Amino acid sequence: MKRFLLILLFINISCAQDDTTINEPQDEIYDLELIHPTKNIPWSIEFIDEKTIIYTEKRGNIFIVGENNVTELTGLPAIYERGQGGLMDIELHPNFKENNLIFLSYASGNRESGGNTAIASAELLENKLVNLKLLYKGEENTTRGQHFGSRIQIDNDGYLYFTIGDRGNRDVNPQDLKKDGGKVYRINIDGSIPDDNPFIGSDGVKKAIYSYGHRNPQGIFLHPKTGKIWTNEHGPRGGDEINIINAGKNYGWPKITYGINYIGTTITKDKALPGLEQPLYYWVPSIAPSSFEYIWSERYDGWSESLLVGSLKYMYLERLELKDGKVTYREKVAKNVGRVRDVKLSPEGLIHIAVENKGIFRLNPKNE
Repeated sequence: MKRFLLILLFINISCAQDDTTINEPQDEIYDLELIHPTKNIPWSIEFIDEKTIIYTEKRGNIFIVGENNVTELTGLPAIYERGQGGLMDIELHPNFKENNLIFLSYASGNRESGGNTAIASAELLENKLVNLKLLYKGEENTTRGQHFGSRIQIDNDGYLYFTIGDRGNRDVNPQDLKKDGGKVYRINIDGSIPDDNPFIGSDGVKKAIYSYGHRNPQGIFLHPKTGKIWTNEHGPRGGDEINIINAGKNYGWPKITYGINYIGTTITKDKALPGLEQPLYYWVPSIAPSSFEYIWSERYDGWSESLLVGSLKYMYLERLELKDGKVTYREKVAKNVGRVRDVKLSPEGLIHIAVENKGIFRLNPKNE
């Protein structure tokens, strides 16, 4: 039995892929254009249509950017801005053109007790948010200012996924199903819990939990071919991860990690343990990933089916080529552009990025 477990553990480790050498771009196939400047921190961008962007700023604002005008929305919830927390992600309902429904993630709380990540829905009517509804609020509040997670994604079946980081309490939250933090969650768009959530029949646990053992997932997307939810996860010093999320699975933090503490000390000697999921890919050293996106567009020569990951640390986009579930090539894109906070494709397949203290950029293909 012991030998069998060791074999399983070896197989588990071998499924994870470590860092590969990053390449300088061979030929820039795009022109980088600043389409909307801002001196603040744009956190998330979405598209009302090809020519109209809606985006959030961390300090607590939402703007709609058209071809010739910029409009600030009113009616937002109270935003608790502290450390890494503030107004974060925005997601449009798949039928937004019919129901005007949007979803927000934000830090909710107060200066005395602190705060935690909240998810809300609202209708966008005449540049104002109305019928604001709180769908989920992480418990308990804390004055710690890190690891709010925040990303939102609706899947093909209409379920809403979102992330909350470990909130700086790594030794408790990620592995405790009775506590929020260090989790990926799944709810219905009205805030109710799906009947087939993995822990729906367990007593005393947070029934919205879909997966656990996460540090700070700051990127999420729905794979257009498989329908699976992918996340990327901001690790400590090394150990950033890409994960494919499966119901009820434990992704290991902090029991296993490929990273170490920022001061250089050991978090754990284990990189794999039975029953704990391995990442599809991990970075050593860390790039401090924020958002990421799957490139379904054919408008960029040779980039289709790649991933684009925003690097906060190195201030570039990183393009990853995949083959048979493995990263085969890494490339720097938009070098020195700044701290990339979000990456999105427009409805017509043009890449847009939100860069802290600079604004929103578009990558215009040179071959068009």
